[in-house]
Amino acid sequence: MSVKKDLDVITIGRASVDLYGAQIGGRLEDMRSFDKYIGGSPTNMAAGTARLGLKSGLITGVGDEHMGRFIREELTREGVNIEGIKVDPDRLTALVLLGIRDQERFPLIFYRENCADMGLCEDDIDPSYIARARAVVATGTHLSNPQTEAAVLKALRLAREGGARTALDIDYRPNLWGVAGHGDGESRFVESAAVTAKLQSTLHLFDLIVGTEEEFHIAGGSTDTLTALRAVRAVSGATLVCKRGAAGAVAITGEIPASLDDGIAGQGFPIEVFNVLGAGDGFMSGLIKGWLDCPAGQIDWATALKYANACGAFAVSRHGCTPAYPSWEELQFFLARGITRPDLRNDGPLEQVHWATNRGPDLPDMHIFAFDHRMQLEEMEGANRAKIDAFKELCLEAARVVADDRAGYGILCDNRLGRSALQAASDSPLWIGRPVEWPGSCPLVLEPELGPDFGGLKEWPRNHVVKCLCFCHPQDDDALWQNQIDTVSRLFAATRRNGLEFLLEVIPSKRGAVDQTTTPAVIQRFYDAGIFPDWWKLEPFADDASWGAVTQTITANDAHTRGILVLGLDAPADDLAASFAFAARQPLVKGFAVGRTIFGDAARAWLTGQISDAQAISQMADRYRSLSALWDQARKG
Repeated sequence: MSVKKDLDVITIGRASVDLYGAQIGGRLEDMRSFDKYIGGSPTNMAAGTARLGLKSGLITGVGDEHMGRFIREELTREGVNIEGIKVDPDRLTALVLLGIRDQERFPLIFYRENCADMGLCEDDIDPSYIARARAVVATGTHLSNPQTEAAVLKALRLAREGGARTALDIDYRPNLWGVAGHGDGESRFVESAAVTAKLQSTLHLFDLIVGTEEEFHIAGGSTDTLTALRAVRAVSGATLVCKRGAAGAVAITGEIPASLDDGIAGQGFPIEVFNVLGAGDGFMSGLIKGWLDCPAGQIDWATALKYANACGAFAVSRHGCTPAYPSWEELQFFLARGITRPDLRNDGPLEQVHWATNRGPDLPDMHIFAFDHRMQLEEMEGANRAKIDAFKELCLEAARVVADDRAGYGILCDNRLGRSALQAASDSPLWIGRPVEWPGSCPLVLEPELGPDFGGLKEWPRNHVVKCLCFCHPQDDDALWQNQIDTVSRLFAATRRNGLEFLLEVIPSKRGAVDQTTTPAVIQRFYDAGIFPDWWKLEPFADDASWGAVTQTITANDAHTRGILVLGLDAPADDLAASFAFAARQPLVKGFAVGRTIFGDAARAWLTGQISDAQAISQMADRYRSLSALWDQARKG
């Protein structure tokens, strides 16, 4: 019985955590901080192809520890199938330290001594997993060790027997083959007859072989590129794709021509080089997309190379490897619009599409218990800082009881009066929003923890969403608007700089009379200022026309917004149910974020000693559960 091909491509080989120096232009010795990304060529390619719409899987090994879990969770977020990842209890996940010194020097150190991905063996290759793929892509490092080589060769044999395509990214790293020292991680070429012989013994197994000129030098045993390519062709009928740096890349499907310029080329993209690390994996991701989009034997190599060159251009323009790679939507936007500035990382419209289409999968209907209130709780009888902090732990427990680890549930909680709950929530799958505005301020003032330069955001976990409430109205004077916009603009820039999602809440009714045009006008002012919130939090509207005007304004400015959450304003449950009926008819409205309707009565009773912890949790859970059911019912209706 034939196996369903539900995976487009499986990559096999290295997996690491890349610790990327955040400072640019200095020695690795002088780096003060590091950004953490997934890494390793096959891992990068699995994520890169998933971003381009392919169903990708990965065969590798990670440790049974924090870094191994990070890789698995990141790949899952990227949409990569992780069934082929071996969790090794005896080995640690590989690490790589990298830096950007200048356009020519990119120091890196591999920490791969007995690492988890080198623990792969033949027994780890599941024939049923390989049978699900249309293609298997290997990389050179795992041919350097007899045990991992055996695993790769088994995967290739099974792929070919099942009619799948096979590809090799030569990915030559001399120090990973043992022909260069630990301090030579940046080195891309050292001659070695042993490496050449090993590679040539496998080249006949591939339909596609990809490498730089230096990588073909090692595969072909000559530092003359055409001679090396002819040596490769003597043992392999694969299509050869030779990457030539700024000169682009060419595909050679038959005999090696007299000049590389006679190969098949794709459109190139002259951009500013910022970081070449990971560029080859980005290139390979685009190439695989074009390769697999065509029937075997009918490959449009010019289009495949155009995709590859564009993906490589994104990679050399940004910090990190996988984080730099484009989504399919972003690639199409770029190809249709073209280059407007050579430093792509500073191209505002392009970066907005990049961020919005790569921040993770769409979320289901959202049921958010908001207990980020500070001023309202401080004003209650019996309240003090310690008691409010303790009460918010009860709110969190109520949220957990109702959520029961299901997707689409979350909290809003602050760090000043709810730190214990906020820290405890980080161990749960709850969506977490965290406020930054000083309660009730207008013009907007932010919590002191952010600092004058908003540097406090660097301390936030990545899964915390920055929530800001701004009281504003179209009739506010220009000076007030400018003050508000300046603060929110700086905050928005800081959230993006720190890789955090941004929720902007506006409540015009607190500033003046409102009609169907009021909230859309407020929203447009922020978009006109270049502020693109991931989420909007808006007061409820009691008619379809008002909701229609709001959603039309948002989608006209940002086709990739996460959506809208409806706030509660301490409304009775019956009023919320009526507002849900209108909001739930709008696909852009993803759910609610309600607070005092859920916790108000419990807080007043608990703070004055009238009910126990368990009673407070039970009452809040009942109300949260009831509101969630009302929203779900409204959505179904």
